[in-house]
Amino acid sequence: MKNWITGSFVRITALIFISVLTMKSVNAQFVFSNDSAFRAGQENTGRLWGYAFGDFAYKGHADSLTRGNANQYTGIPAHRDEFAFRRIYLGYDYNISKKFTASILLAGEDNFPAGSPPANGTFVLNSNGGSTGDLTLNNKLTFYIKQMFLRWKGVWKGTDLLVGQFNTPAFPDMSEKIWAYRPIERTIIDIRRTGSFDLGVGLQGVFDPETKNFGYDVMIGNGTGDRPDNTQFKWFYGDLYAYFGHKHFVVDLYADYQKLNWIPQWHHSRQMFKAFAAWNSSATDKSMNPGTGYTIGVEGYVNNLFNDNFAPKIAGGADTLSTAPNGISFFVHGDIVKNKLRFFARWDLYNPNNLVNTAVYKSYSGNTGNYNDNSFHTVYGVNAGGQNTVTYTSTGDQTYKQQFITAGLDWKPVARIHFMPNVWYNSYSSQIASNKDYDLVWRITFFFSFGKNYDNGGF
Repeated sequence: MKNWITGSFVRITALIFISVLTMKSVNAQFVFSNDSAFRAGQENTGRLWGYAFGDFAYKGHADSLTRGNANQYTGIPAHRDEFAFRRIYLGYDYNISKKFTASILLAGEDNFPAGSPPANGTFVLNSNGGSTGDLTLNNKLTFYIKQMFLRWKGVWKGTDLLVGQFNTPAFPDMSEKIWAYRPIERTIIDIRRTGSFDLGVGLQGVFDPETKNFGYDVMIGNGTGDRPDNTQFKWFYGDLYAYFGHKHFVVDLYADYQKLNWIPQWHHSRQMFKAFAAWNSSATDKSMNPGTGYTIGVEGYVNNLFNDNFAPKIAGGADTLSTAPNGISFFVHGDIVKNKLRFFARWDLYNPNNLVNTAVYKSYSGNTGNYNDNSFHTVYGVNAGGQNTVTYTSTGDQTYKQQFITAGLDWKPVARIHFMPNVWYNSYSSQIASNKDYDLVWRITFFFSFGKNYDNGGF
């Protein structure tokens, strides 16, 4: 089915290009305009755009317990090397009128890593060394619909209304843009799979349209990303931000809430608070410019996981503990040679369980959304058919803390093309056992874009 969809998309895209090239009407010249023409808001103008990033990566060391779950190198054996795309974007934006724009974004993103623990505990490696992800049945990378939305500009002064599938307020439009190195790694809450996009309705606006120093972003969505809604509970998102000192400094506050189960016997929900602050030396009264000068930032969050299980408590048992996974991220990047060579560095700390007390509790499990994976010990082998196999044995540990470190250089030979040698390191340390280990990867990452300029950040 995916093969048929992918083939159909390619054929449709080719027909669109052929049609545009053969159009003779005056308006035909505007259908595929450049970025600046589209941003001017002229009716019947559009832009085709895209970007891609990937790496040549070498894994220097692998965690012996296959921990990490959400990271992109979990389960990949030590000393393996690979060339890989981690994201390919193809988008189109169109001005229906001065008030309305429509956008679509197709994404082909990296397969989950070799060793991503499957539900049944054992699987046969495919030709890419993995088992799941954005792949067709014959293991080819394919596009999926990541965004499709309508923007009503100026629904009232300073505010736009969005309907469809689009960026959530969580991080894509603020902290990710100022971190500016999404090709290197996700933000700290993106690593833990807080949604970057969702299907719903939202408002994006500013309280001071003339200066645009104070703004907000609110949304109600399904909470299921690009998948159909499978619950009656919605995800509520809200974000407030303020720029100071001619936009050199920004403070951003985010919160969300979602019920997970709500019956008399079980009230179950999650709620996040996040704060972000950054300073950029190249900012102007118009905007920050994290692609030049120097930028320093910090982002921290607490995700409250409420597991109020009333039935056992009423029957004389113990209530389920509510935990508060938390993390903090520090980053810096700046110019070495302006417009040619930059540096970047980042350090994250993450704790999945703030209630570990071995004198009181004997086990830790079942904390919804704590982002750890119960950790799996990896066993490699060969089955009777001569195929490589991987078997996982659970260690029962959902308490391990993580530290993430990355650093590297960013060389831009020309605008919109970047080569970034870097080191990727993630360590794991249990709170209930004396085991520490890490994943270490050496990479040369590449990035290029067309139709939009991402050199000032904003991946």
